[in-house]
Amino acid sequence: MDQLDIDVILARRRFDLRARLSLGAETVALGGASGSGKTSLLRTVAGLDRPGQGRIALGGDVWFDAAARIDRKPEQRRVGYVPQDYGLFPHLTVAGNVRFAGRRDRPDLLERLGIAHLAGVRPAQLSGGERQRAALARALAREPRVLLLDEPFGALDTRTRQRVRDELADMLSALGLPTLLVTHAFDDACAIAALIGVLDEGRLVQLDAPSAVLGRPASATVAALAGANVLAGVAVRTPQGGEIHLDGGGWLACAVPADGAVRIAMYPWEITLTAPDAATLTDRVISVRDDHGARHVRLQRLMVHVPTADGVGVPVEAGALVGVRVPAECVRVLGS
Repeated sequence: MDQLDIDVILARRRFDLRARLSLGAETVALGGASGSGKTSLLRTVAGLDRPGQGRIALGGDVWFDAAARIDRKPEQRRVGYVPQDYGLFPHLTVAGNVRFAGRRDRPDLLERLGIAHLAGVRPAQLSGGERQRAALARALAREPRVLLLDEPFGALDTRTRQRVRDELADMLSALGLPTLLVTHAFDDACAIAALIGVLDEGRLVQLDAPSAVLGRPASATVAALAGANVLAGVAVRTPQGGEIHLDGGGWLACAVPADGAVRIAMYPWEITLTAPDAATLTDRVISVRDDHGARHVRLQRLMVHVPTADGVGVPVEAGALVGVRVPAECVRVLGS
């Protein structure tokens, strides 16, 4: 399988998108805030947006090279692109949409994706999951060498989302194509991708395995994407590592030496709630939500996941003052 190499600079309204990455027969998920450049990067690879500088190549096949004045048209790039709205033609049936992309009928694709019984149905009559499969069938009908998927689960309800996500993960693994997938949801990225790339105002700030992104976030942006609480404070070095004196009061110990202004990250499931006088940090409960026996507790400064409804030895209800404990090794120092 040929490797997709991307090294581009694309001028956007607020910033320049600067992305450099390579991928083989694997899925790379792109995360980041809205407007960070994720969709722009997909459109650049597809040939819909033209970078000012750089190069895009699949193996020895150069799709774009600013210096050499090479710019292949979208239809010459053998890309399967599924946009956020799926882009299905409303006046064509499922089979007609697939036929338009591949220039021939592809009952095998419809069968493979479990939508053969919907061949004669138009998009308006399909559910979100069915539209997603129809759009993917249309993308695959082009016999692409690269797949680009932009928020493929955005239109799905929570119940359908996990099932469709798992099916797509299995399919992408079987296809073995270089695939870029845009998503806002970190759990979706972890379930599907071998690597996660995080964009922040056009810069690729981290490209790593999901476990590394979760365990060693490179910045506050990455930590927040992964679901961490991010707080600011001032670090003071100690023999054991450091103490983070937090903006707004209170402090937490960290296991690594640190000095000066920092931001720290810790995940909701790493936090324990105690009596206020038993912790170096206190916070007030804003709300409590039960979720299948567990509690999601929103504090003024933190989100906490309590494993079971009776797993806290102090009252946890709106307005209550609680103590916050975090193991020092779970306090990740992100820098200023």
